[in-house]
Amino acid sequence: MELSNESKTYHAGDIVYVFYRNPHTQDVANVQAAAVVNNPNTPNELALFLYETYYPLSHEMAVYSTEEEANQAYNYYYGDASEGMLE
Repeated sequence: MELSNESKTYHAGDIVYVFYRNPHTQDVANVQAAAVVNNPNTPNELALFLYETYYPLSHEMAVYSTEEEANQAYNYYYGDASEGMLE
């Protein structure tokens, strides 16, 4: 299975980077690594596996192939990229 998103194709096993909002503090977002996996709930679809949860992977998600791309986008949308960088 694969999903193409803005000229990038994702496959199960890929590691990607997304913005993740803290569910307890909605004004806090961070860059987080996530795994692309086969969706166990919906056959023939891909999902992001992040914090023990599956999120359906769709064209509407902002998914970045590298941490650098994610941090640049984070800086554009939220300000100082160093606040969202993975450690």
